[in-house]
Amino acid sequence: MTYLQGPEAETFARAEACDRFPVLAMPDLTYTPEVADATAPIYAKVRHVIPAIEWPAFAPMIHAINRLKAERNAVILAHNYQTPEIFHGVADIVGDSLQLAQEAAKSDAEVIVQCGVHFMAETSKLLCPDKVVLIPDARAGCSLAASIKGADVRRLREAYPGVPVVAYVNTSADVKAEVDICCTSSNAVEVVESLGAERVIFLPDQYLAKWVASQTDVEIIAWHGACEVHERFSGAELSAYREADPGLKIIAHPECPPDVLAEADFTGSTAKMIKWVADEHPEKVLMVTECSMADNVAAEAPDVEFVRPCNLCPHMKRIQLPKILDSLLFMKEEVVIDPLIAAKARRSVERMVNLKS
Repeated sequence: MTYLQGPEAETFARAEACDRFPVLAMPDLTYTPEVADATAPIYAKVRHVIPAIEWPAFAPMIHAINRLKAERNAVILAHNYQTPEIFHGVADIVGDSLQLAQEAAKSDAEVIVQCGVHFMAETSKLLCPDKVVLIPDARAGCSLAASIKGADVRRLREAYPGVPVVAYVNTSADVKAEVDICCTSSNAVEVVESLGAERVIFLPDQYLAKWVASQTDVEIIAWHGACEVHERFSGAELSAYREADPGLKIIAHPECPPDVLAEADFTGSTAKMIKWVADEHPEKVLMVTECSMADNVAAEAPDVEFVRPCNLCPHMKRIQLPKILDSLLFMKEEVVIDPLIAAKARRSVERMVNLKS
């Protein structure tokens, strides 16, 4: 099991962290002139995506969290799908799964607060076993990660003996412990081809697997998981957007179904989508991925118009400023991984992180 289960285990995990890091007093969350001045540079960056009327509610928590980080010697990692007040307000490191995994390994902080979903927090713990890794809401899951277990990987190996297995990072530590190497949407093709095999098992995202298969001569054996956000998009929907506005540029994440990717002008990971906008600087763009990412990119590119078919990830949205504040104050929820599982899972993640182009 990845997380300790039951109230006794939860109490143990929290007590262990609190022994090292005592509980701190709740800060004053009044929107004072001091808070307004301290957070003014942050609001200047996000004013295009956060209404002024909302800022007095966000600013005191942002100010308190940024002060608590220094007291805890903590670093906050935020995925591209986090909301702007988190992504631009309190995060020290932002990016896609690969970027966060790499930066987690480099960090010299004692505490890592993972603003993402649980498999991302597990990956940080795998690469930083001596650090305290916290996730502000341990219920922040992932439909892809939930679609497969370690036992499923073992059955796949029995059905396809000798065929290497690649796991998308959107998987639990239990699954990572059973595979040969991990990948992200940024490096999936590179990882598959690095194995030098004619056939590769790719799991758990069926649509990412189909996209990888279209980019390589390696035969891909796919699992049938899917992201509940990306699978809701359709090619017909995008075709209607383009018909209404022929000048619209469409960029899509490879977790989307094939008919969606067929309508896209560019397909790539979240990091590559961000780079595409920065390089191409389109007049108007539709980003076919989780909705908050458009807000975060729009803050960096205020003169680009973003068309937003807004599909939200309910798991990512469990991570909120009050929960991040509680996480730092009370050192919860700490990620604990079974040492035997961690040792095996770490190898597959490190093979990905250390892969040379």
